[in-house]
Amino acid sequence: MSRVPAQLPLGVGLRDDATFGNYFASRENASLLTSLTRQLAPASEPFIYLWGAPKSGRSHLLQAACHAASDADKRSLYLPLADLGHFPPLMLEDIERLDLVAIDDLEYVVGRKRWEEALFHAFNRLRDAGKGLIVSASAPPRQLNVALSDLASRLSWGVTYHLHPLDDADRLEALKLRARVRGMELPDDVARYILHRGPRELGELCRALDTLDQASLSAKRKLTIPFVKSALAW
Repeated sequence: MSRVPAQLPLGVGLRDDATFGNYFASRENASLLTSLTRQLAPASEPFIYLWGAPKSGRSHLLQAACHAASDADKRSLYLPLADLGHFPPLMLEDIERLDLVAIDDLEYVVGRKRWEEALFHAFNRLRDAGKGLIVSASAPPRQLNVALSDLASRLSWGVTYHLHPLDDADRLEALKLRARVRGMELPDDVARYILHRGPRELGELCRALDTLDQASLSAKRKLTIPFVKSALAW
């Protein structure tokens, strides 16, 4: 988990598997990945705004950035507003003392005066302190219908990226990458079978890989299409 001073509020814990190392970036998303991995380097863009559809990988990237910050001995905080937005925005106090703040699911607090004002002031403090900020949402800044005009302006300060969805060829490569990271031998025909028979959402496919990994170790079997059929009951 990211290193956070005791006097600062903790965000939601990071998933261990949400790293840059197991994230497959398509050609359309390559520049976004480059910016995120270099964000804490000198002379890099301190504010990155990324938007995309739900379950497009936004949360994975924000958590990966926090993992990378921690690995570099930097202090970071991950705030998924889908989970935390129903609380008062007290967790935004003093966040300028951190090196990186990753605010996920911004759309969940848009239109709420107290949250918008707290975010506006937090953005200003982070910028003045020269700290890193990543914000994700379901739409680009101008389409979020932010009520506070000053906050709407702040959201356009940095660089904005559209997180493009993966096509089937990219999803296949992403699945194979996740298997390699786990040390699994995933033949192409088996990968295609999982992709075509399994759920569309990549996160669900990766959870299926977890199940297959455990099943193959337990049965001491290689991954074949018949074995996958029996293990996943598809």
